[in-house]
Parts: sequence; C-alpha cells; structure tokens
Amino acid sequence: MDRAPDFAASLQQTFRVLRAAFDAAPYPDWAQRRNRLRRLQALLRQHAAEFAEAIDADFGGRPPPETGLLELLPSLSGIADALRHGKGWMRPRTAAVSPWFFPARARVLPQPLGVVGIIAPWNYPLVLAVAPLTAALAAGNRAMVKLSEFTPTFSAVFAQRAAQTFAADEVAVVQGDAEIGAAFSALPFDHLLFTGSSGVGKRVMAAAAANLTPVTLELGGKSPAVITPGYDLAHAAQRIVYGKLLNAGQTCIAPDHVLLPRAQQQDWVAACRAAAHKLYPDGLRSPDYTSIIDHRQYSRLLGLLGEARAAGAQVHALFDGVQADDLRHRLAPALVCDAPATLQLMNEEIFGPLLPVVAYDDLAQALAHVRSQPRALALYWFDHDRERTADALLHTHAGGVTVNDTLLHFAQDSLPFGGVGASGMGSYHGRWGFDTFSKLKPVMFQARFSGVGLAAPPYGPRTRWLMKLMGRL
Repeated sequence: MDRAPDFAASLQQTFRVLRAAFDAAPYPDWAQRRNRLRRLQALLRQHAAEFAEAIDADFGGRPPPETGLLELLPSLSGIADALRHGKGWMRPRTAAVSPWFFPARARVLPQPLGVVGIIAPWNYPLVLAVAPLTAALAAGNRAMVKLSEFTPTFSAVFAQRAAQTFAADEVAVVQGDAEIGAAFSALPFDHLLFTGSSGVGKRVMAAAAANLTPVTLELGGKSPAVITPGYDLAHAAQRIVYGKLLNAGQTCIAPDHVLLPRAQQQDWVAACRAAAHKLYPDGLRSPDYTSIIDHRQYSRLLGLLGEARAAGAQVHALFDGVQADDLRHRLAPALVCDAPATLQLMNEEIFGPLLPVVAYDDLAQALAHVRSQPRALALYWFDHDRERTADALLHTHAGGVTVNDTLLHFAQDSLPFGGVGASGMGSYHGRWGFDTFSKLKPVMFQARFSGVGLAAPPYGPRTRWLMKLMGRL
C-alpha cells in the first residue's frame, strides 16, 4: 500500500496550520518572541538528561557529558545570546541616502519571513535542530523541524517534549525516513535550512527550487589542518586529536586530514598516540569514547581503512589493544600515512576517527594542496607567525577558520557559521541567523520637497547638465 499521499497530505496540513497562524500575526513583538525562546530554553534545561540518554541509546554509546558539552551548552548559549540581543536585532536599521536624494531618509526593516523549515542530521541531533530553531524564533517565524531517522530514540523524545512546549501553530517537529524528508523538502517554506551530506543537500536544493524557496546548506567536506614548520607538534597533536575524536570524528567540522612537514611524520605519530592515550587511557573500552552511529557507517569506515591498507598506506593505531568492536560498532582511531591520492579516504569526507597525513616539502606546496581541493567547511591553521597566518587566511577559502586549535569557531555566537562552495551556502548563529531568517526590507521615505522632478521628461538641456554633474561623483 502506498503511504506517500498520507504523509505528504499530513505534512501539507501541518504547514497550512503554521502558515495561517503566521498570516494572522505576521509581526510578533519582542515579548512574544522572548516567550518562545524562554520556553525553548526551559525545554532544554528540564529534559537535558533525557535527551542525553536518548542520544546515548541511538549511538550505542555516546557519553552524556559529551552531549552536554557539544550539544546542550552551545544550544543554551545561543538562546541566551538571542534573549540578550534579539530586541536590538529587531530595530529598524538606519541606511545612508545618496546625496542626490536629500532630504529623503532610508531604513532597513527586519521582517519575519513566515514559516521556516529545518532539516537536522543524526550526528548532533540536538544542537543542529535547536540552533537554527533559535534563530527562526528570534526572527519572529513559525517553524517545522525534520529530525533524522537515524536517531529514532532522540527524535521521538524531542518531538514529544516539543509538542508539550509549543502550540501546534508555533513549532512542529516531524519524524520519519528519507521519503518523508523528501516530501518535507518540497513544502513551500519561506526559507529552508539543511545540515547533512552534499549528496542529500543537492536533492534538498532541487526540491526547494520548485517553490523558489531560498536555502541555507551546511554540508561539511574535507576540512584540512595545516601544521607549519617549527610549530610545536605536541600542542598541535593535542588540539587536532581532541577535535578529531570528539563524537568519534562524526563531526562536520572535524579535522579531516593533516598536512605537515615531511621530516616530522614519525614524530607526529608519536605525538598523536600520546594525545589519544591521555584523552582515552582505556582505549576502545573508554566510557568517554563514542561509538559509530550504526553498522552502515561502521562498515563504510572499515572499507575505507581496508582499501588504504591494500593500496600500501601505512596505518598507525592510536589506541593500544582492540581496534574494532563489531557488535557495538566501535572503531579505534588511526593515522593513515602515504595514502595514494586516488583512494576514497582521500576524496570523501571521512566522518569518523581516521586521520590521513599528507606530507609536504614546503609551505607553498601545502597551500597549493588546500586550494586544489573543494572548499571545506573548516580550515585549521597552526602557526605562530602572524604575517604568514594572515597571508594564508587571505589566500585560502573555507567556511570558517580556527587558528591554533580546532572546532572553536563554531561555538562563537558572534561569528557566522556556514559553508562556501562545495561545503554549503548561507550562514547562521547569533545575529547572522536572525538575518538569515528575516527579510531585511529596504524602505525609502521621500521628503515633502524633492529634486527628483528635475530629471523627469521632457528631457532637455537641464537634464543633460544634471547628468553631467551627477557623472562627476
């Protein structure tokens, strides 16, 4: 029996309820927006443990403290930032007027778009749903949120708690598989934000295009970490291994591969082993180490590793003892050196605890490598030379950058988060998210007395004189 018409009709009805509510109150005041944000804040605080336990169950092992650090706290920080600044973001913004139109005035009026769609992924199912939802609510919109079918326990719990927190015409949470996701993408949203793989992102964008729905895409990619000559390898290893192994590498902005001077490869292996042992002294048995989400992803990563070994790459284990647990889909981290450039490992986003090492002979070669790759969601640059760092920032492209560390630019509410080129388009977080989910409406206020009539027909000598004068500016 074909269920497509049923769930498609249900989604359309949910959308119509939200649209009707928005049309009835298209500009909620700050008190209404603040109330919705505070309810979202209370939802997270009251059910934090429940959400962390659900995510732990979905992963088959993700420590609740890691969920707290990586998902709950950033979500609460974003809400606090919106509560602190949202009223100011709403205010009309003064804009300059061309001297030829004095004494007219101009303003930019931030206006809610309407109904926003949000598609969240499985790797960080809480924060990547809540962060864009925060921006959408601060901007005065209604929202529909599609959660991942790969985190069913969390999705069910969050949907239940959200329904208890928000009216059906404020926020609707949708669960379901890829088929439901496709129908969700085809709804005529006023803006659609998707976080996930580039392959699915292309399908989402194609579905949105049928309605001319603007999209924000957060897609990831192969984010490089560049260690410059002379940088302290121990420090670089501590920060890169930490950023790589959080959530077992299942992070869109995790360091995907490392570029370092060729002569330092063996020292790098030793430094990374020391860093990994310090973070996870019990290796694969450590309760603080996260499992791979499911056997599909686990098998994919084993396949990448097997292909690399077969091609002659050198694989260096970072944990002692057992390297894989098929039953619990747990995979130990490994460095992969001397991997041929044709391998899948070197061309696909890894999204796991495998870290290829690309040796270079001079920094120009490293920069050429970075520029030759599709533009990634993040770049990590390890260097104490400010001039060299500034030059690298100007001559490379990435969605965001952290210098001398990893991941931390994501946690700054004052910075826009988003991709560029193959890693996505658009941005959010803080005021940037507010602007993404607003129409920044330009408004011109004409003065009672205006010189515009001087340029009106019939055209003659006066018009030619005026155009000549204007052309001098």
